Amino acid sequence: MIFKRQATEYLKRWKASPHRKPLVIRGARQTGKTTLVTHFGDQFDTFLYVNLERTHDLSLFDHEGSMSQLLQRIALEKGTALKGETLLFIDEIQHSSKAMGLIRYFYEELPSLFVICTGSLLDVMMEEQGISFPVGRVEYLYLFPLTFAEFLSAIGEDEAALLLGQVPLPSWAHDHLMRLFRAYMVVGGMPEVVARYREGRDITLCSSVYNSLMISFSDDAAKYANGLAELQVVRRIMEVVPSQVGDRIVFNNFGNTGYRSRESANALRILERAMLLYLCYPTTATSLPLSLRYTKSPRLQFIDTGLLSFSLKVQSVLLGPDDLHTIIGGMLSEHVVGQELLASSMLALEKPIFWVRESAQSNAQIDYLDSDEGRMIPIEVKAGSSGRLRSLHLFMEQTAGDLALRFYDGPIQLDEVSTPTDGKHYRLLSLPLYLASQAKGYAAYFAAQTE
Repeated sequence: MIFKRQATEYLKRWKASPHRKPLVIRGARQTGKTTLVTHFGDQFDTFLYVNLERTHDLSLFDHEGSMSQLLQRIALEKGTALKGETLLFIDEIQHSSKAMGLIRYFYEELPSLFVICTGSLLDVMMEEQGISFPVGRVEYLYLFPLTFAEFLSAIGEDEAALLLGQVPLPSWAHDHLMRLFRAYMVVGGMPEVVARYREGRDITLCSSVYNSLMISFSDDAAKYANGLAELQVVRRIMEVVPSQVGDRIVFNNFGNTGYRSRESANALRILERAMLLYLCYPTTATSLPLSLRYTKSPRLQFIDTGLLSFSLKVQSVLLGPDDLHTIIGGMLSEHVVGQELLASSMLALEKPIFWVRESAQSNAQIDYLDSDEGRMIPIEVKAGSSGRLRSLHLFMEQTAGDLALRFYDGPIQLDEVSTPTDGKHYRLLSLPLYLASQAKGYAAYFAAQTE
């Protein structure tokens, strides 16, 4: 099933750009890269697809001639006549260091040719083999699981998807969107899962798909372990990762596995290079730029909230009538906001940043920090409609900004608040959880209303 993806609009702009370079699409396995590009290929007169997991396609790049001859060879093998605008799609390119090296020559010798490459475990393979794409000769696009907006379109809620992008959202749409967002927290954004869910809006139909995805992810990442001992560590770490999401982690004895820091950290970084999780580090800065503190404990961002809720066996809780302000509901609310923030940038891998202050007197933590046009945006996530904002008050006392965001399960609301210690006045913009992808747009909108 083909879903409407936001990345398609970027691909259209890439196609129209006179400064276009070969495009490398990065992302975890099963996030829809191949489907995205194959569907985009309909916009070309000629579409050539090669998959370097296939031995025959791989052998095509054992080529010593010109790029024009290589292109003709590929077309001949695929039984396709070259005509008009041509898109060459090289899937799973990480299996050929030679193909990766040839990309620059496509760019230099055949500038009219459109070239897109994808790779599911690209970063892992590149590091293992010590290879890379030619500097300045390619551009990148990152593809993540479906966002909430994409999820809405995928399940036939097109009107809700349109409303989501409307700033400000009409108040009468809140209850409906909140119900759909709770479903998104349960289902997640993996395309195969969403396709199965769409069939009958029944999450129980998706269990086999979740299990299959988790097994395949573990198997794929384990391929790049160095020896049997490391393979066992990678598999075990993958099993316990879901239980460690939400809290700041330590590498030593990660998840009570008994592994030493070096073993755990190495396994987690293999999984991160496979884009199955992200190690998100904090900052202590209260002004731009946001330099990260890699000596402090990170938090984990998992690939997909649906897979996370399935692994933790809490899907039935989320689908129930209870409010989200439980321990597990709060953790998943925070995680799904992070997932939406992560997917908001397709051109660079911008992992979510959080803020900490650690002192002998007291500790404080802000869930996320974002920035837009020189404006720092502190973000707190509260699963319910209430909650203490002690850390946010402390941060606002130390920063020059006067606007903070809170995501919760209530309606849009703008309040003038004062910090309890210094009495600093600032605006607190409370937004429903489902508007996480629109954080910058709403911050700009309300900033303009007060200028």
